[in-house]
Amino acid sequence: MEFNFNAAEAPANPGYGPLPAGEYTMIITRTDIKPTKAGTGEYLECVMEVVEGKSAGRKHWERFNVSNPNKTAEDIAKAALGNLCMAIGLDNVTDTDQLHDRMFVAKVAIDRKDPERNRIMGYSPAAQAAPARPAAQPKPAAARPWQ
Repeated sequence: MEFNFNAAEAPANPGYGPLPAGEYTMIITRTDIKPTKAGTGEYLECVMEVVEGKSAGRKHWERFNVSNPNKTAEDIAKAALGNLCMAIGLDNVTDTDQLHDRMFVAKVAIDRKDPERNRIMGYSPAAQAAPARPAAQPKPAAARPWQ
């Protein structure tokens, strides 16, 4: 099959870089529980999407070290996850799907150690109390030692 493409004539990729520091209304669109790189614990990875403003559609990946041999790292992650859960109106999560499609506001900063990355400094409830879309029904989940 004949194909003609000149890369020199292609438009430049605008790239995205980090979100500018500020507050963004977001939802969680996907969650995964993954093993830590060292294999000694687990983290909850949440894919968050901006749903309002000129950054709508932009994504942010946040990891919560929910099971970690470093108690301080685990406590920091659980405190942040607790803050997120309270912002979306959940106080008892039995399945990560319960986190999906609920609006919240994330206070986003530029990471001090890596200026090409964002860091979430806190969560608060969105102006609307209702989920952006109907929340997924929880399914039975296997017990985790960090629950």
